[in-house]
Amino acid sequence: MKNEPIFLTPIFQERIWGGTKLQEVYEYAIPSGQTGECWAISAHPNGESIARNGEFEGYTLSKLWEEKPELFGHFESDRFPLLTKILDANADLSVQVHPNDNYAREYEFGELGKTECWYIIDCEKDAEMIFGHHAQSKEEFVQMIHNGHWDDLLHRIKIKPGDFFYVPSGTIHALCKGTLVLETQQSSDTTYRVYDYNRMGQDGKLRELHLDKAIKVTTVPHRSAKVEPTLARISGGEITKFLEEDYFSVYKWSVQTSLELSQEAPFTLGSVISGNGTLRTDDGEFSLRKGDHFILPKGITTFTIEGNIDIIASHPNNKGDHHHDMETAAKQMAHI
Repeated sequence: MKNEPIFLTPIFQERIWGGTKLQEVYEYAIPSGQTGECWAISAHPNGESIARNGEFEGYTLSKLWEEKPELFGHFESDRFPLLTKILDANADLSVQVHPNDNYAREYEFGELGKTECWYIIDCEKDAEMIFGHHAQSKEEFVQMIHNGHWDDLLHRIKIKPGDFFYVPSGTIHALCKGTLVLETQQSSDTTYRVYDYNRMGQDGKLRELHLDKAIKVTTVPHRSAKVEPTLARISGGEITKFLEEDYFSVYKWSVQTSLELSQEAPFTLGSVISGNGTLRTDDGEFSLRKGDHFILPKGITTFTIEGNIDIIASHPNNKGDHHHDMETAAKQMAHI
């Protein structure tokens, strides 16, 4: 078995709030002018990526996970644990919240919970998002929902390209119009809609809300999840470590000329958000271009990325085993 990256063909999801940015920015062949989501690295049954190179060409990611566990370091999980998306918010998304693992396992037929994070690839000037709420108790939360006091309830913040946000399960949130985002999340498609601006669906009816479940799973009062990125500047580029938490760690590899990197994780997910370059491993070299998505399997312990290119990388963590020094961990990713 060659130790080479596994490149994946993404799946596209049409959404009422979607647009055409995925085609304009990444030259994807999108299904329509209301394409909201690129499921870039996914083994979820609602949209599976397929390997497009090497000896596993044509395999779905879930088949690889089940039949070739050695590629993933025999990571302990009953399913591929993460899902990488790119979202084109051409209009405001509904205000929503996601359950944690325990609630989803019990009430969503064994689905995982959904903790996620966002890297803002691009957004309009003065763009914003909804992140959290102002209610101090469940009673106040319920009352404000039922009275329709959305402006008083929802907390809005300004955003700009390059921002990073951690969105644990239980967090009220919504991307707003004019935002292009890379999302790293647990492999889950469970969303509870809280408010949708009284929008009609394609069937001419108000879109369904999930208030009972949303009220049960929302964290009250809101707890803002602080993100403190660490930056390691290295000859040839820099590594930003955005986050290390129960489910995943997320990095940005910014290559100006060349970065030599090492892989400590059981496997790594990579998404090229800008630029072009070359990935070199012991078993060959592979071209990278904007819009590519790949997995570095366990066998790739060292590799080099050359070019002028930005990559968002992530890897899974075993829940509860994530208390490491962030600067040390960032430096472990490179031979400095």
